[in-house]
Amino acid sequence: MHESMQQYMSSFDHAALYAIFVCGVIGILYALHLRKQVLAADQGTDKMKQIAAQIQEGAHAYLGRQFRTVAGIVGLLFVVLVISSISAGWDMAIARGLAFVLGCFCSAFTGYVGMTLAVQANVRCAHAARTSLANGMLIAFRTGGVAGMFTVTMGLLGATLIFMLFYERATEVLLGFGFGGCLLALFMRVGGGIYTKAADIGADLVGKVEAGIPEDDPRNAAVIADQVGDNVGDCAGMAADIFESYEVTLVASMILALAHGAVTGNPRDAVIWIMFPLLIRAIGVLTSIFGIHIVRSKTDDEFPLKPIGRGFIWSAVVSVVGFWAVAHFYANDMRLFFATVFGIIMAVAMYKLTEYYTSAQFKPVQAVAGAAQTGPATTFLTGFAEGLESSVYSVLVIASCMFGSIIVFGSGANAVEILYGISLTGLGMLTTTGVIISMDTYGPVADNAQGICEMAKIEDAAANVATLDAVGNTTKAATKGIAIASAVIAAVSLFGSFQSKLAGGGEEVSLAALARFPIAIDQPKVFIGLLIGGAMPFLFSSMTIRAVSRAAFLIINEVRRQFREIPGLMEGKEGVLPESGKVVDICTKSALRELIAPALLAILTPFIVGSWLGWPGLGGFLGGIIVSGMLLAVLMCNSGGAWDNGKKLIEDGLYGGKGSEAHKAAVVGDTIGDPFKDTAGPALNPLIKVMNLVGLLIAPVIVGGSLGAHNELPGVGLVIVGIILAVVVAIGLIVSKRETKEMAAVEERLKEVGTEAEDAS
Repeated sequence: MHESMQQYMSSFDHAALYAIFVCGVIGILYALHLRKQVLAADQGTDKMKQIAAQIQEGAHAYLGRQFRTVAGIVGLLFVVLVISSISAGWDMAIARGLAFVLGCFCSAFTGYVGMTLAVQANVRCAHAARTSLANGMLIAFRTGGVAGMFTVTMGLLGATLIFMLFYERATEVLLGFGFGGCLLALFMRVGGGIYTKAADIGADLVGKVEAGIPEDDPRNAAVIADQVGDNVGDCAGMAADIFESYEVTLVASMILALAHGAVTGNPRDAVIWIMFPLLIRAIGVLTSIFGIHIVRSKTDDEFPLKPIGRGFIWSAVVSVVGFWAVAHFYANDMRLFFATVFGIIMAVAMYKLTEYYTSAQFKPVQAVAGAAQTGPATTFLTGFAEGLESSVYSVLVIASCMFGSIIVFGSGANAVEILYGISLTGLGMLTTTGVIISMDTYGPVADNAQGICEMAKIEDAAANVATLDAVGNTTKAATKGIAIASAVIAAVSLFGSFQSKLAGGGEEVSLAALARFPIAIDQPKVFIGLLIGGAMPFLFSSMTIRAVSRAAFLIINEVRRQFREIPGLMEGKEGVLPESGKVVDICTKSALRELIAPALLAILTPFIVGSWLGWPGLGGFLGGIIVSGMLLAVLMCNSGGAWDNGKKLIEDGLYGGKGSEAHKAAVVGDTIGDPFKDTAGPALNPLIKVMNLVGLLIAPVIVGGSLGAHNELPGVGLVIVGIILAVVVAIGLIVSKRETKEMAAVEERLKEVGTEAEDAS
């Protein structure tokens, strides 16, 4: 089989593979160059260095413990993946297992690199902001550039190497690679999201609302944990999230390309359609370098969003030129060009749409701030309404671009061609991944810079870091919109790959074979699967939000205890410091403990549904996840962003400013929005892709273990396995809702404090 594809590859194809690999190496070298530039900057005063060191220590400790926790699960899944793939031969089973481990490593390493530099760059950004706004912006954005370049290059190098080793069998191996990336992204998104928002809620509710002290006041024991959380949640989590979308769209397009070659009966068609995505990815590396490099302010006081926007737009424009060149001179098929251009259009449209609903410059956020004048209830209702509305327009943007791809391929195109076009839309959207990750990582670096300045009392940088932080809120929210759209396109591509995988089970893929495996909504099993799949994002979100609430309960009471029991802390006496390490430890333990149940739900539920409802029900299940997951993710991310920036508008002096009743109401709204926009909402992206990838991996098992006409009915063995796995998931759900020992101890202590207060009175 290796020789069959190679003999249809031209000398240009072979040379292009090596050129693509070289582009990946260039991206790594550019990332190392940016890293050297950032680390060469001054760190500022001794106090600033001390605070930064605490943040670094907490971030490294969390990720280290998370990786050790996840390592056991990765090892177990490696064994399961190898055993379940034996039917393809031991060589392919081992290769898929090793690719899974490689995908886990690449995803984890990408997040780790971004976070490691971010916690070193925050203090440098803070000090640079003392001289000018432009200098602070440059350090923050180039820090993000390192994470962005590692994201695009690790994925490209891994996929290219696997293809060069396995050729047409590479898609089977790449499934393992993509699954590894998705799984680690899920862990990093969920764990980091729980950590960061539990700390943020604890710091805000006790500090701002109860004690009436500033946001990053050094007296608050949760402040350091909050700063740590920005990095483990946004930097590490987002980089891993986009990495998996980047990889999954590539895997899906290559699977569909092979199906296309089988349908047309011409292996050369498959070669061209496999090489096209790889070439597009290589162009993305180069245009990302260009986009990151041109982001610099024209004047010292230029608003940072303008140069960042210029870098994103120009990177997209140059990418379009590259798409045209590859489609015209190599593929000789301009349909591929237009399909990828629709991806660029989608990225820009989602960026602008999310910016409109989450930026303080536009009406939705201003309406949220205005509603805060009448209390927390109207603040919540207004922000929630804006989030609901934004989800509709986001769906229309995604649907329009997907429909545009369908039109480009024409009414005579078959299902494989149309699905391949949709996968190219995802590829085009993520071409500027380097710049997108730069924009996202910029946010927590700027946020940390403001916190460091406030805690170290660096007043000459206060105005500049406040501006940088405000821009960071907008870029983080906007890139979340792009990440959600990329997850939907990736999942739809995987859904198409799921059907072609069914059709290719034991025979060549053909249009007749595809027709034997319809997933029609009028089939009861499909509709039941659709309903169950649509419910999964709600259950998953319930678990993650509850996890944040439980961790926040512990943190709030710990901060209150320290204010109550540490003499001189609230008064700010010199030399009296909070016990920040205790809060960091609570965050770490809580986040890691709460990881297991959501992971079980994501990995096992597709197999349970497939073992009971067969492949038609599993197909409906995967479709339901995509629809409800996308809507819920946009709702939570955009409403949370609106509450956050509505609060910041009031803190800037609107409606009475800090300490006013409107401010207190806005803080409550922001506190509700925290787990929405930074935990549950973003975590739905990897959930959608993990479940679809698991469905793709187990499709042959479900078909092979089924009985009856058209192999639709599950066999007895599958039903028994499904029951066992359902019990495992049920146990995980029950355990996740139990009160922890730490919570019981806190409640007991609160009773004692209440009794002591009554006795004293």
